[in-house]
Amino acid sequence: MNTRKILAASAIAVAGTLALGGCAAGGGGGQNADGSVTLTFWHNSTTGDGKKYWEDTAAAFEEANPGVTIEIQAVQNEEMDGKLQTALNSGDAPDVFMARGGGKLADIVEAGQAMDLTDKISDDVKSALGGSLGAFEVDGKNYGMPVAVLPSGIFTSQDLLTAAGVTEAPATIDDLVAADEKIRATGVAPIAVGAKDAWPAAHWYYNFALRACAKDVLDAAAESRNFDDPCWLEAGENLQAFLETEPFNEGFLTTAAQQGAGSSAGLLANKQAAMELMGAWNPGVIASLTPDQQPLPDLGWFPFPEVPGGDGEPGAIMGGVDGYSCWVNAPEQCVDFLNFMVTKENQEYYAEAFQTIPASSEATAAVTTPALQSALAAYTDAPYVSVWLDTLYGQNVGNALNVAVVDMFAGKGTPQGIVDAVNAAGARS
Repeated sequence: MNTRKILAASAIAVAGTLALGGCAAGGGGGQNADGSVTLTFWHNSTTGDGKKYWEDTAAAFEEANPGVTIEIQAVQNEEMDGKLQTALNSGDAPDVFMARGGGKLADIVEAGQAMDLTDKISDDVKSALGGSLGAFEVDGKNYGMPVAVLPSGIFTSQDLLTAAGVTEAPATIDDLVAADEKIRATGVAPIAVGAKDAWPAAHWYYNFALRACAKDVLDAAAESRNFDDPCWLEAGENLQAFLETEPFNEGFLTTAAQQGAGSSAGLLANKQAAMELMGAWNPGVIASLTPDQQPLPDLGWFPFPEVPGGDGEPGAIMGGVDGYSCWVNAPEQCVDFLNFMVTKENQEYYAEAFQTIPASSEATAAVTTPALQSALAAYTDAPYVSVWLDTLYGQNVGNALNVAVVDMFAGKGTPQGIVDAVNAAGARS
């Protein structure tokens, strides 16, 4: 596919609808003295095809809109939240910035730092994006544009599972423990986790909570920031029991998630671990870390196993939606750029470049990786999807939760300690 040609063509196709009038200055961009406009843009794709995708997309938008320049800054994923919050609080924020919805976005909206997009998104775009737009709603108004849906699940090296005699995807947590024992006997780490970065370890608690807690409990906590329901303790106890089976790679506390061959994604990419719990961006990360930097040919996927005894509905999925928002003082061309991101052609290119699932229903035919096709099917059939808990409950609660879970991974924390930590953070929010 000539992706650059497609990008340019789609830019020209929508150019007639783009607003190129006056705009408010602010942040690193804005209207220049000569009438031209500069948009500053932060994303988290620092290498490879993802970084090139944003360079191509920005260039195509500029080509169709003379006088508009997009200044790109690629920020490492683990640094994004902190750098963005500092920039927002300083009043010198990027015009276009990465957003994941939930409580994190709600906090930004409450602080008056995000642009209301409700009446600025076309009906065609709304139709193509469907329910994924809801991830960026706050009090009935929209503050972000989704570009990818990212269901969580366990990615696998099918060759390693087969070699260990694991012929069926584990359906329950007991099945997963049994599979781990078989895999460990072959000399391979059953599951890789990058606990150094905190959030990959915390995702294990998130998924145990999804199985232990009913949907209304998850939702209510987003408003109350109270975690006294017994299911939160149950989730921690189930995680602790799982940790006692020693399922993870050696040195998991000092293992990064996505950077380098020794990261958790790198261990799967190089056949040193058989599985990794991660979101649907993982195939692209894994491909960048294989010896030939090509997709892992035996990559598989299955949903987080069911955990008997909980109140969560079977088939529910933990996941996220990646998207982008406009700073409240961004030029109006920021909105045009968001609409441009989700044209059918650009969403197809996005799916290919990132090896992930695009937000637009018009572009899902571009999902050809079997692992992602499985994830998309499970996402589509799920009775409900909960966004990552650190996203759902906001940065303060999320950080406290992630730290408390890592403490448990390190043998220094308890299930009750997790509950106490998030309740204390919730009381301060």
